[in-house]
Amino acid sequence: MNMQFPSALSIAGSDPSGGAGIQIDLKTFVHTKVWGMAVITALTAQNSSRVTGSWPVEPDIVQKQLSTVLEDMTPGAVKTGMLANAQIIRAVSRTLPQDIPLVIDPVITSTSGYRLLDEDAVQVMCETLIPFSHIITPNIPEAEILANMSITTEDEMIEAGRRIIDIGASRVIVKGGHGTGIHATDLLISKHEIIRLTSKRQPYDVHGSGCSFSAAITGYIAGGCNTIESCEKAKELISNGISRAIFGKSGRRIINP
Repeated sequence: MNMQFPSALSIAGSDPSGGAGIQIDLKTFVHTKVWGMAVITALTAQNSSRVTGSWPVEPDIVQKQLSTVLEDMTPGAVKTGMLANAQIIRAVSRTLPQDIPLVIDPVITSTSGYRLLDEDAVQVMCETLIPFSHIITPNIPEAEILANMSITTEDEMIEAGRRIIDIGASRVIVKGGHGTGIHATDLLISKHEIIRLTSKRQPYDVHGSGCSFSAAITGYIAGGCNTIESCEKAKELISNGISRAIFGKSGRRIINP
C-alpha cells in the first residue's frame, strides 16, 4: 500500500529574508520530520529588523493554490500565518476542510509595528476561522486585540485566553515573549485546564519566533503528537532556536530552529 508521508501545510506570507513566514515554516517542518507545503498569501519586502512593503496575492489565486494542493495531499495539520485581508481569509475558510487540525497564528502586526491585518479582517477571522481552529497562538499584543482588553499580568493572559475560547477556539496558547522577568511563560488554555510552558528569557528580540513556534506545533500534530505534547515539543525547539539565533548586519536576531 502506498502510504502518504506525514505532511503539514502553511498558508502564509513570504519573507525574502528567510527568517519568518513560509520560509521559516518550511525550515521548521523539516525539524518536526514532516513534509512541508506552502500556500502564499502575500509577498513582502522585509528583513530581520523591518518591513518596507506588503502585497497581498489575489484571493482566487490563494484559493486555487490551496485547492490544487489538497487534490493530491491531505496534510495532517494546517497553519495559517499572515492572511493579509478579509477576502483571503474568506477564500481560505471556504476551501480548507474543517476536519484537518488548524493552527492559527493570528499575524496582525509585525514585531517592528507594521500593520499586516486590518480591523475588518480580524473580525472576519473571528467569524470564519477561529470557530473551527484546533489551537490559536497569539502573542500578548495579538491577544489584547482579539480579547479586546489590556494584558499586564498572568491572570489577564488567562482571561484573554478564555475570551478567545468564547469566540470559538478549542485551545489558546497565549505566548509570554512580550512579558518581563527571567522566564518566558506561555499559557496553554482550554475550557478545563491551564498548562504553563516555561523557558529562560533571552535578553533580545528574535525575528520569526512566533511563525516558527506555530509551525512546530503544526508539524508535531501532523506527525501524530497530541496537542499538549506538540506544544511542549514546540516550546523546546523554539527555545533552542532562540538561544542559537543568527543575525544579519542590523544585529537583530533571527530564529534558528
